[in-house]
Amino acid sequence: MSSGFVDRQLVGRRFSRVATTYPDGDFFAREIDRRMQERLDYVNLQPRRILDLGCSRGGSFSALTAHYPEAELIGLDLAPAMLAASQPQRAAWQRWLGVGTRSDALCLAADAARLPLAARSVAMVWSNLLLHWLDDPIPALAEAHRVLEVGGLLMFSTLGPDSLKELRSAFSDGYAHTQRFADMHDLGDMLVGCGFADPVMDMEVLTLTYDHLDTLFADLKAAGSMCAMKDRRHGLTGCRAWAAARTAYEKLRCDGKLPATFEIVYGHAWKVAPKKTADGAAIVRFDPKQRLR
Repeated sequence: MSSGFVDRQLVGRRFSRVATTYPDGDFFAREIDRRMQERLDYVNLQPRRILDLGCSRGGSFSALTAHYPEAELIGLDLAPAMLAASQPQRAAWQRWLGVGTRSDALCLAADAARLPLAARSVAMVWSNLLLHWLDDPIPALAEAHRVLEVGGLLMFSTLGPDSLKELRSAFSDGYAHTQRFADMHDLGDMLVGCGFADPVMDMEVLTLTYDHLDTLFADLKAAGSMCAMKDRRHGLTGCRAWAAARTAYEKLRCDGKLPATFEIVYGHAWKVAPKKTADGAAIVRFDPKQRLR
């Protein structure tokens, strides 16, 4: 039996299942992407190559290309169907002649914890709402550090511990009903532990409101975002458990609406030149142009 907390195969299957209809359900991811893109206006970097880690259907591609028109773009995702859907459809005659609109991004189906890229091969790693789908963010962060060139930037968003707190509190059956979300401060410590410098972390809380609980579940399903923890309920939820959860959630109704809280954690950090070798020896750099005074 495989270890870990997240059912990785289920995550891939669910996102593949919604690949063709994802634009109908990705409104939340698009909004967080827009907020991340605004932060690029304050970043002094002109990357040659950008890796979009967990790119889904490439929702960030056009904005990243607009910010950095000279950069080569690489999209990586666990779900091959998402990557296939990121390519605009062309008529048969266009495919035969090799013409027509298509994405300029190189798309790779791979695991974020085992990137098929050379060390120091990209200048920016961009990741929107990926990390909470991983068993442990550290391997993915370590890989991001490995593939970044010195002076490169990691910029990401993920969900924090208060996300879907109402849904968790409504169920009392002992099963997981949401992903496990890392705390902002823990993520900052992880970045430092992986070798990143000057990590900047912040968060905001967004509250979506619903008339009916079923609509919240429909939105999560359309986005491929239902719970994929291994300790979720694997069979059907009984009528009694559903009724109890609905009653508990109804008690949270405010101004006629049911709230669904999302804690958005944003982070960015830089890769700097190493201060030690792999065996722990200190690296002393000498600049012959610097004159002693």
